[in-house]
Amino acid sequence: MTSASPIKVILIDNHPVVVVGLKGVLDTYQNIEVVGFAHDVTTALPLVRDRRPQVALVDINMPKINGIDAIALIRNESPETKVIMLSMHDSREYISSSIMRGASGYILKEVATDEIVTAIKKVASGDTYFSSGVRDLLLDAGGQSVGERLTGREQEIVVLIAAGKSNREIAAELAISENTVETHRKHIKRKLGLSSTAELVRFVLEHPDLLVGLPTGG
Repeated sequence: MTSASPIKVILIDNHPVVVVGLKGVLDTYQNIEVVGFAHDVTTALPLVRDRRPQVALVDINMPKINGIDAIALIRNESPETKVIMLSMHDSREYISSSIMRGASGYILKEVATDEIVTAIKKVASGDTYFSSGVRDLLLDAGGQSVGERLTGREQEIVVLIAAGKSNREIAAELAISENTVETHRKHIKRKLGLSSTAELVRFVLEHPDLLVGLPTGG
């Protein structure tokens, strides 16, 4: 089978039952290795520094230092570590704040374990991931004007990228080729002066008028 090293993950949640349960399930996946866990951010930071996980799963509601404030602290200790927020809240404010601070994913605690594993894999590979309820919020907003930097097709694609869809999924949804999607993706980044998918997500959150009147797919 594959010889690739497992994805190193750290769990940060102040509910011991959640940590134990999640660790127990993730330990059954050969391609994921839980290298540490903590019940508060202060305890977690030395673990992040020493073990350099690829992904940190972080509860958004914790005492003293909350999950959103923890994002920068984690990235300071280990810049290569990607952060996925774990939350019971599908609030746009929480989602927006998390992404603005540098989170690469946001998943609701109610999702199935398989979806958490999918999120870990996508984020570890440099992509973003948002659970379905979160994607719905990203695709249902309104707000101020961004100007005419993007064509209509580019606006459709940037929103789908921000919602966590792959080139293949976007190509299927818009009935175009994956190569065309990739070309649009490069043009979008160049026009907006962005270098990563996470920056595209932040751009959409800062300019929700991109979402107005666009098809949301199904």
